[in-house]
Amino acid sequence: MTKADIVNEIAKSTGIDKAAVLTTVEAFMEVVKASLSKEENVYLRGFGSFIVKKRAQKTARNISKNTTLIIPEHNIPAFKPAKTFTLSVKK
Repeated sequence: MTKADIVNEIAKSTGIDKAAVLTTVEAFMEVVKASLSKEENVYLRGFGSFIVKKRAQKTARNISKNTTLIIPEHNIPAFKPAKTFTLSVKK
């Protein structure tokens, strides 16, 4: 399912104009990205959590050049579904 499909489904089920729904969906995604970039988690009860995970520094190898690289500690975004969300998908 794409963003356009999501917008179409919401517009059809609520009767709201597609342009307004698209603006709302994009604003939601921007708020989530901004929160995660500030290392603030986003919790949506009954749906799940958008969280920031820290990856520790590690040593990697470049096999073609036979050298080692040090990858610094960094943050990555992650999604953890709520228990009710997981149970509804498992059916």
